[in-house]
Amino acid sequence: MTPLLLLPGLVCDRAIWAPVLAALEAEAACTVADYGASASLPAMAAQVLAGAPPRFALAGHSMGGRVALEIMRMVPQRVQRLALLDTGYQARAAGAAGESERAARVALLDLARRAGMRAMGLQWLTGMLAPSRLTDAGLVEAIADMVARHSSEVFGAQIEALLHRPEATEVLRAITCPTLIACGRQDAWSPFARHADMARLVDGATLVAFEDCGHMAPMERPQAVAAALVDWLRQPAA
Repeated sequence: MTPLLLLPGLVCDRAIWAPVLAALEAEAACTVADYGASASLPAMAAQVLAGAPPRFALAGHSMGGRVALEIMRMVPQRVQRLALLDTGYQARAAGAAGESERAARVALLDLARRAGMRAMGLQWLTGMLAPSRLTDAGLVEAIADMVARHSSEVFGAQIEALLHRPEATEVLRAITCPTLIACGRQDAWSPFARHADMARLVDGATLVAFEDCGHMAPMERPQAVAAALVDWLRQPAA
């Protein structure tokens, strides 16, 4: 079976992929990455590659999509196919917009240090989910539990990585393997328009929107996400 590396996002772990694993494991040999305390996207990519097989499929969600792009920057010849979910490709904006992002992220980190990771997660996820999903107590609790498994030190390291994220436009333009680019239609953090821009940069990319879904797509709409990923895994290799 094709090895499939699944890359989680900011303060996420295996739980973000758990709802789609059964479908994916029928098609590929799945491994969920752990970045440890890495404080840069290239360092996270290097940590993933340290335990990776010679060739593999690669799927990244949110920050994990940016890690996937760093792997594509480093060793594109080893990646058989690529999926980018609810993510982005541009560096932090200059000027006021970039400072606003920094301030918002630092405020969340301050909250985590004062009140704990779970309290931070409950506030953070209000902007991460589609409005219709905020009343799903099981989903909210599962995300809060996942966030709470991380320390504020790891959260701080990952924020540092995101604030200093590299620009990846040219990485996208160079991709030649089968590529899926997808996100929740109501993703307010990584909007569909950004994914459409990414898809235009990748020759032959497949673009998918998950309806009634926000940023946490694999947990919000697992059936739709699993179907898109299975279709992607079954595409003929380049």
